[in-house]
Amino acid sequence: MTQTNKRKWFEIIAVVLTGALKYILMDWLELRLFYITGACLFWALYIFKRYRADKTVLEDWGFRKVYFRETFLFVLPFAAVITGVIIWYGITYNAAFLNWHVIPVFFLYPAWGVIQQFLMIAIIAGNLRSITTVRLNDNQIILLITVLFSFAHFPDVPLMGFTFFMELLFLIAYFKYRNLWPLGLFHGWIGSLLLFFVMGRDLWNELWRVF
Repeated sequence: MTQTNKRKWFEIIAVVLTGALKYILMDWLELRLFYITGACLFWALYIFKRYRADKTVLEDWGFRKVYFRETFLFVLPFAAVITGVIIWYGITYNAAFLNWHVIPVFFLYPAWGVIQQFLMIAIIAGNLRSITTVRLNDNQIILLITVLFSFAHFPDVPLMGFTFFMELLFLIAYFKYRNLWPLGLFHGWIGSLLLFFVMGRDLWNELWRVF
């Protein structure tokens, strides 16, 4: 196994462990703020370390300006339709629709969305595409990642179904244009609206529950 392949397998294992900690720190201990902050800091430091060693790595991962517009417009129709449905549902059925807590979450969640898409798409999917000993085609990788991302939201079955199809679209967009920024933004925007107005979850309160 080459040194490059070893590093890529290490990255994949690190992402899997990050996901496993979610069940312990977020779902069991309800330390959502601690987990999200810790995961963001750890991976931000790792990104910085890799960038110092290799100035091209950000471009390779999809942190770039090229194809931002194309990726944004590719995902926009889906985002517009689902946002319209969410708003309609919130107005019609959800009394908490006007909760001000959605505002800070709407602006903060995209940062966490970027990290999640970086881990699932740039690290796991990207590494599986490039590791020389892996014999998976793009369609198989897309299916694998969508299933993994869906199960990361277990046991919330409706959320698992939604994230499966969202990640499927995101992976197609990434393989086509290789830009992470719009995917993280849409992840944060759609996710915050969906959880607040459809699933009745107050993410702001969940973040600060430990206090």
